[in-house]
Amino acid sequence: MLGARNMAATALACGAVLLAPLGLPGTGTAAPIPGVPGGAPEFLGAPATPRPVDGVPAVPHHPGLAANGDSGIHNDGWMSDTYVRSGPLGIDTRVDSLLLGSECGSLAFDRAGRIVATCPGLNPGVYLIDPAGMRVLGRYPLPGREPGAMLRPGAFTNFGGGAYFYLDDRDRAIVGAATGHVLVLAENATADGFVLERDYDLTGVLRPGEQLNSVLPDAAGRLWFVAKSNGVVGTIDPETGAIQVIRLGDGTEGQIQNSFAVGADGDVYIATNRELLRLDAGPGGGPEITWRVTYANSGQHKPGQTDDGTGTTPTILPGGYVAITDNADPMNVVVYRTARAAAQREVCSVPVFETGAGNTENSLIGAGNSLIVENNYGYSGPEATLGGRTTVPGFARVDINPDGSGCTKVWTNTTVAAPSVVPKLSLANGLIYTYTKGSESTDPWYWTTLDFHTGNLVWQRLSGAGPLYNNNYAGLAIGPDGAAYLGTLGGLISLRDGN
Repeated sequence: MLGARNMAATALACGAVLLAPLGLPGTGTAAPIPGVPGGAPEFLGAPATPRPVDGVPAVPHHPGLAANGDSGIHNDGWMSDTYVRSGPLGIDTRVDSLLLGSECGSLAFDRAGRIVATCPGLNPGVYLIDPAGMRVLGRYPLPGREPGAMLRPGAFTNFGGGAYFYLDDRDRAIVGAATGHVLVLAENATADGFVLERDYDLTGVLRPGEQLNSVLPDAAGRLWFVAKSNGVVGTIDPETGAIQVIRLGDGTEGQIQNSFAVGADGDVYIATNRELLRLDAGPGGGPEITWRVTYANSGQHKPGQTDDGTGTTPTILPGGYVAITDNADPMNVVVYRTARAAAQREVCSVPVFETGAGNTENSLIGAGNSLIVENNYGYSGPEATLGGRTTVPGFARVDINPDGSGCTKVWTNTTVAAPSVVPKLSLANGLIYTYTKGSESTDPWYWTTLDFHTGNLVWQRLSGAGPLYNNNYAGLAIGPDGAAYLGTLGGLISLRDGN
């Protein structure tokens, strides 16, 4: 019952933000997220000296997506979670916030440098946000969940209905809505930020309970989508609207909780709670399975996971590799060859973190032959970080051997605990950006950086304290302006270096 009470208290705290002025269009104000006062230190460590990550091949730009780094929660078609631009170094830092009553879980940036975000919650919508002033320029409402949904089990680990979206090469937001519609939203200054340009209705092919999770284009411009239950994978002809669907599982077997990766040759990589698959479009444009592998699975639904399978969106790497984590105990970083007819599919399976204390629900960072994994063990929801509590610490770096003969664990950090954030790497300065929780009773949250080369903690900057500063699986982003941005249960926060 304690967990239920804490969940209810968190939901009520999130609901309380509606009583304050919101930074919505036409209000003329941008209220900050309220926090809990306390004595948590504002800055720990020392500003970083850039140490670029050299020799990393550029991620190919997907022609259907906005520029690499700007298109969505995992940055590009390969889901690399890397940037070629620098983020904050920790110099005279400034933190700002924007109260929204919804969590901006997925962030992108249009060609003008403005933030485009999907923000499910109490004010669900696609938001257009001025990053300099942290104010809302426009909002297109998205269908929300039914009343009382926030108090139900799994409410804070449901990524469907707009938690994922992507920004295309024309600055259009493509969103899979909770109603079973794929919406194409174009920016329009005269229509409160966005106007509906196209609506693909999938309700005729989706069964009850098959909630849309993610939509992405393949290299030919064809739209692919996945739904959580029954392992639904489908394609949409963008011109005719024709829809074709296959199902990879039944009920809880074959669940797809996360997004997927799209390669340069029409290849699509999807992970269920049992398998990793490569799919390609068949002669008629429908999804066809090219290969599939079953990964190791302990059968456990570990605290910090949304189900009893991998927690990662697949990550494509140069040299013909794709990587996920499995659900063994201890968990492994697993790398596979992408070729259609590889003689040996698996390259390596490297254990990370301790038995009974390791899992992740976030995509691997992929930089050349290097992979970064974060431990989310213990994050069962916002209540897991209340009252000074946090989760099991852990980060690790695993490198694929240059000759493809296997992989090597380069370092492990056993002190930094990041409950649920999607971390990012700046290749320009060598910093891994993550978001951590302090142990003080006021529940402080920190922007945190690690050294890519060593795994050592570099610096931490207080973002705020209290439940509204919990990011709850949102993806961290580095903007074209060099600032870092992150959705929290209260709205949106930013971090930038001083002038």
